[in-house]
Amino acid sequence: MNSNLNFKLYYKMKLFREVELKIAMEYSSRKMRCPVHLSVGQEAVSAAFSQIVRKNDYAVSSHRPHLHYLGKGGNLKRMISEIYGKKTGCSSGKGGSMHLIDTSVNFMGSSAIVANSIPIGTGLALSLKLKNKINVSYIFFGEGALEQGVFYESVNFAAVKKIPAIFVCENNLYSVYTSLKDRQPEKRKNSKMVEAIGIKSFTCNGNNVFECYKIFNKAKQYVSKEKKPVFLEFFTYRHYEHCGPNKDDNLNYRPKNEINSWLKKDPLKNFTNNFTNAHKQKIKILDKEIQKKIKDAFEYAKKSPKPKLSDLRKDIYA
Repeated sequence: MNSNLNFKLYYKMKLFREVELKIAMEYSSRKMRCPVHLSVGQEAVSAAFSQIVRKNDYAVSSHRPHLHYLGKGGNLKRMISEIYGKKTGCSSGKGGSMHLIDTSVNFMGSSAIVANSIPIGTGLALSLKLKNKINVSYIFFGEGALEQGVFYESVNFAAVKKIPAIFVCENNLYSVYTSLKDRQPEKRKNSKMVEAIGIKSFTCNGNNVFECYKIFNKAKQYVSKEKKPVFLEFFTYRHYEHCGPNKDDNLNYRPKNEINSWLKKDPLKNFTNNFTNAHKQKIKILDKEIQKKIKDAFEYAKKSPKPKLSDLRKDIYA
C-alpha cells in the first residue's frame, strides 16, 4: 500500500474514533435526546469502505450507522446536528442517531429495527440492475440480523436475481447483552451458510484496516465482473456499551479476559504503530485538522435552530 492511502485510512479511522468519543463526552449534557449506538473499536471497516465506495453507489445501515454514513461521504455537521435534533440535520432533526438519511450522497437510510434496512438495500441493488447502472448497493448490519427472517429472504432474492449487492456484516459477537454462542448454533460459520444459499462470501479480520480494504476491493471487483452479490463478514468488537455513551464492563456479560484480548487488537492503535518517526509530523497535522473539524461540527449543531412544528409532515418517506 502506498503512503497516500495509509494517511487516508488513518485520517478516517482517527476522525471516526474522535467523533464517537466526542459524542460520548457531550451526551451527559442532555442536549442529545435520542439513543446513540457508538462504534468505538469498529472503525477499520468503515475507514476501508470510505476508500472503495463511489459517490453513485447506494448504502443503507442499521441502528449503529454513524461511521457508515460518514464513510459514504456524509456531512459531519449535518450528522451531529441530526443527533442534536436540529433542523440542519441530515434527517431535518426528525430521525436522530438511528435514522440517518442523506440522499445527496446516496446514503438511503438506517433503521432502529434489526435487519429492517436489508430488504431496502436489496431493492436498491435491483433498481441498479434494472437501470443498467454499474454501481453497487452496500448493505450494513450486525450479526444479530442473520437471525431475522428478512435476511434470508433478501440474500435468496439477491442470489436468484443476480443483483449488485454487497452485504456487509460487522460481527461484534454480541446482540445487546447476549453472546453469539447463546444465539446461534455451535460452530456454525455464517459465511458458509450464506454460500450455501448461493452467494460468494469472504471473511476478514475487522480490526485490520489493510485487510478490510483488500476485501472491500475484492468484493467490488467480483460484483463488477460477475454481476452477482457478495457477502462480507468482518470480525470486530465494540469497546462501549450496546446503546449509550458509557462502558458497561461492570455488568460482566463479557468476560474480562475477552475484553482485554480485543482491546489489544485496537484497530487504530495497531495501525498507528506502523508509522515511522518520519511520518509523525504528518500525523500531527492530520490530528489538528480532525480536532478542528469536530469542534466546528459541534458548534454548528449547537447553534442551529430546532425544527418547526410546520415541518412535521415534510420529507416523509414511505
